Amino acid sequence: MRYGFLFAGLLLIAAPAQAEPRTVYVTKVLQAFAAKVECPGMDVAYQDLVQQAQQMHLPDGTTEKVRKAIAYMHTGGKMGEKQDDDLMAEVAVATQATDLDQRRLGMTTWCEAQKANLAGFIHSKN
Repeated sequence: MRYGFLFAGLLLIAAPAQAEPRTVYVTKVLQAFAAKVECPGMDVAYQDLVQQAQQMHLPDGTTEKVRKAIAYMHTGGKMGEKQDDDLMAEVAVATQATDLDQRRLGMTTWCEAQKANLAGFIHSKN
């Protein structure tokens, strides 16, 4: 019985540690796609986002799930696909944080900052 409680406690400790990297990743992906839409001449390096997810040891398909969740949320369900509630909540929080940053900094400054913050995930269109 003691081992059951110990195991349950370890699971509770491990769960938040696993969720944080995905939240950070969701924010990066959202900001990369926002830069593509909001910043003139920018594009997303999708394969680099996939590689980042792999380096963060996120499950295969995470990038596509995040992309679909972002598209679903930002088009009112006309594009993309609704994902699990946790991922949709992470996209909502990332959206709010990004909107706040854009308003606080102004779009021109925000776009310039993203070139440095997201180097490797966004690039100039050629």
